[in-house]
Amino acid sequence: MAAVSLGRAVGAATAALSISLISCFLLYRARSKFHPWKKTKGGKRRRGLVEAIGNTPLIRINSLSDATGCEILGKAEFLNPGGSVKDRVAVKIIEEAIENGELVEGGIVTEGSAGSTAISLATVAPAFGCTCHVVIPDDAAIEKSQILEALGAVVERVRPVSITHKDHFVNIAKRRAIEANKAKNDATVEVTGHVSHNGQSDEGSRIKSRGGYFAAQFENLANYRAHYEWTGPEIWNQTKGSIHAFVAAAGTGGTIAGVSRFLKEKNKCIKCFLIDPPGSGLFNKVTRGVMYTKEEAEGKRLKNPFDTITEGIGINRVTKNFMMAELDGAYRGTDQEAVEMSRFLLRNDGLFIGSSSAMNCVGAVRVARVLGPGHTIVTILCDSGMRHLSKFFNNQYLAEHGLTPTATGLEFLS
Repeated sequence: MAAVSLGRAVGAATAALSISLISCFLLYRARSKFHPWKKTKGGKRRRGLVEAIGNTPLIRINSLSDATGCEILGKAEFLNPGGSVKDRVAVKIIEEAIENGELVEGGIVTEGSAGSTAISLATVAPAFGCTCHVVIPDDAAIEKSQILEALGAVVERVRPVSITHKDHFVNIAKRRAIEANKAKNDATVEVTGHVSHNGQSDEGSRIKSRGGYFAAQFENLANYRAHYEWTGPEIWNQTKGSIHAFVAAAGTGGTIAGVSRFLKEKNKCIKCFLIDPPGSGLFNKVTRGVMYTKEEAEGKRLKNPFDTITEGIGINRVTKNFMMAELDGAYRGTDQEAVEMSRFLLRNDGLFIGSSSAMNCVGAVRVARVLGPGHTIVTILCDSGMRHLSKFFNNQYLAEHGLTPTATGLEFLS
C-alpha cells in the first residue's frame, strides 16, 4: 500500500509539474505575440555590423493595399544599421575593392554623394578598418552632413554644378582618391575647401592615408551586383515567388537594375517599372529612348533650378548601373504627390519615410491601378524621414515652394 501511495504521489507531482510547464509555455507564447522582439528561439546571431545588413522585412502597406485591392509590399530598407538601402551597396563596393587589391586597411574611401550612400559608406568603412571622405553638395539637407560628421567622416561641402564641371562633387571625390594614392603610405593628404571633421569646420584638413579608393556608386557595377545577388533574391524568397510587379525610382540605378534583372530571370512575366521625379530624364529614356526633360528645353533651363524636392533619385544621364535594368515601362511622379504620400502613410500606417520612399509608394499605387485588384506589387522603402527634416518635413520650406500638404485621402493621385 505504501508503494502504491508513493507511486500515486509521484504521479500527481509529475502531472502537476507538467501542467505547470505547459501553462508557462502557453503564457510565454501569448506574451510573445505582443512582444515579438523578445523571441530568440531559432534566431541567428549575427557577427558584427556587416552581417546585420540585409534580410530586412517585407511589410504589407495596409492603407495602400486596402485602397487598391492589391498586396502592396514595401522592403523596409530603413531598418538597416546605416538607415538605408545603400548599406548593401557600401558593403559590396568595399568588399570588392579589398578583394581586388584596390583598397587596403587604413585606406580612405571617397565618394561624392547627396547623402544616403555617403552615410552607409561612413557607417561600414570602419568595420573594414578604413576611413571615409565625403564630398557633398551644400544644398543637401544639413542633417545628412551632421550625421556624416558624427560617424567620423571628413565632410567637404561644395557648391552644386553640372556633372561636366571639374568641381562637381562627384569629380572632386574622384580627385581626392587620386591624391590619396599619390601620397606615401601613412602620409597625410591635404584637403582644401570648406571641410568639416569631428564637428570642427575649417578651410582645410589633413587626413592620414594608406591609399584612396573612389567608390563611384553611379558607374561601379558592384552597386548593381549588391541588389542582383542580395536584395532581389530576398524579395523573391519573401514573396515565395508570388510577385506580379516591382516598381522603384532610380538615382544611380543600382537598385532597380539589380532587382529587376534578378526577378525577370526568375519569372519573365514579372513586370518592372520606373517611377521618375520632376527634372529627371529617365522617364523619357525608358518610354521614348531619348534622355530629355522639359526643364532642359533651350532658354528654359535655369542656372540652379528647383527640379524636385526628392533627394537621391532622378538623373539626366544613363549610368552603367541603370543600363543593366530590365524595365517594362515608366511613370512620372510629382513633388506634391511625394509630399502628400509621406503624410498619408504616416497618418494611416505609422510609416515615417523619406522622399524617395514616398515617391516609390506613389509608383506602387500607379502600378496597382493599371494592373487591377489581386496583384502583388513590391517597392523599396529606401530610408526614413529622419534624414529629411530640414526640407521634406519642413513646413516652412514646403510652403515656400508651394508644396504644403492638404489631402485627407489618396485624392492627390490622379
